[in-house]
Amino acid sequence: MSSDEDFSLVSEDDLQKVLKETKSFKIQHDGLLKENKLLREARDNNIKFADQFQQRSVQLRKNLDEEQKKHIEALKKDQEKLESVKKEKNKLMMELIEMEQELRKIEETNNSLKQQTEVSTAVPEKKVVFKGETGEGAQTLSFDMKPSITYPMEGGTALITFEDKEVAEKILSLKEHVVELGDCTIRVQAEAVSFLVPVSVEMDTQVCPRRILVSNLPRTESEERILDKLEIHFSKSRNGGGEVEDIDMLHDSGNAVITFMDNSISKGLTDKHFHDVEMEKGKKHKVKVTPFLNGEITSLQTHRIVCQKTVVLTGIPPVMEQDNLQDLLEIHFQKTANSGGEVDAIIYNPEGRTTLAVFEEDLPKEE
Repeated sequence: MSSDEDFSLVSEDDLQKVLKETKSFKIQHDGLLKENKLLREARDNNIKFADQFQQRSVQLRKNLDEEQKKHIEALKKDQEKLESVKKEKNKLMMELIEMEQELRKIEETNNSLKQQTEVSTAVPEKKVVFKGETGEGAQTLSFDMKPSITYPMEGGTALITFEDKEVAEKILSLKEHVVELGDCTIRVQAEAVSFLVPVSVEMDTQVCPRRILVSNLPRTESEERILDKLEIHFSKSRNGGGEVEDIDMLHDSGNAVITFMDNSISKGLTDKHFHDVEMEKGKKHKVKVTPFLNGEITSLQTHRIVCQKTVVLTGIPPVMEQDNLQDLLEIHFQKTANSGGEVDAIIYNPEGRTTLAVFEEDLPKEE
C-alpha cells in the first residue's frame, strides 16, 4: 500500500481529536508540574519549619536547663542561708545557755557572799580586854598565828640550838668537827637548818550547809559526855535539830563540829545563835552555834628561811647510848676552844630511829 493511502486513512476529525487530547494531556502535564512544584515548595517549607522548630526546641531546652540551673543555685543559696541562720541560732542559744549558767554562778556566788556577810566572823567569841597598847593599821584585818614547824630528823643526826647566833655561824663555817668521846673520836658535819614557810595565804571560804560549830562548852565535863549531850540535844526536831551524821571535838580550840544528814538544819540553828543544852539533869548550859566554814587555799606564797641559832650535825655513829652521846656532844660544843658557846637546846636521834623536832618562834627573852 502507498503512503497516500496510509495518510488518507486518518480523518480530519480523528486528527482534531488527537490534537485535542494532546492539548489536554499537556494541560494535565503542566498542572502536574505546577502541583509538583507546589509540593516541592511545601516540602521545603516543612523542612524549613522543622529545622526552625528543632532550633527553637533546642533553645527552649537550653533556656529550661539554664533556668533550672539558676533555680538550683538559688535553692542552694537559700539552703546555705537557712543553715547559716540555724548555726547562728544555735550559737546564740549556746551563748544564752552559757550566760544563764554564768548568771546562776554569779547568783550563787552572790548568795554565798551575802550569806558570809551575815556571819559575824563565823568563829566562837573570845573574851578580850584593852591593856593600854596601841598600834598602826587599825583598819586592817589579819590573823596572828604562833608558828610551829615539825622537822623530821633522820637517824644519826643531832640538832643544837645556841644562845647566840654568832656561835652557830662559827660552827657552820668550820663544817667538819672532830669530837672526842672518851676512848674514841668521831667526825661530824655541821649543816644549816632551813624551812619553806608561807609568806602570804589567801583562802576562799564557803559556809558548809550541813555543819555547825558549837562553842562555849563547859570545861568541867568530860569530852565524851559533852559530845553525847550535844548529839542528843541537836538530834531532836523540837530543838531545831535533825538526824546527826557525825560529831567531833576540835581539841585545839575546845569546840565541837556537828554534821547533819540534811542540808536544811544548820541554817535555823545558826540563826538562833544561842542554845540551852542540858549537860546535867535539871541544869542547862548555854552554848553558841555559828556557821562552819570550809576553806580552800587560792593563793600561797612561800620563801625559805634559815635558822640563825640552830645547826644540824650529821654522820654521828652509834658508838654509845643515846643519853651519854647527847651529853658529850653538848659538852663539846659548849667549849669556846671548839668554837662553841652556850647551848640552849640539844636533841640526838640515833641511827635507825625517827623523831620529830618542833621549831617555834624565837621570841626575845624577858630580862
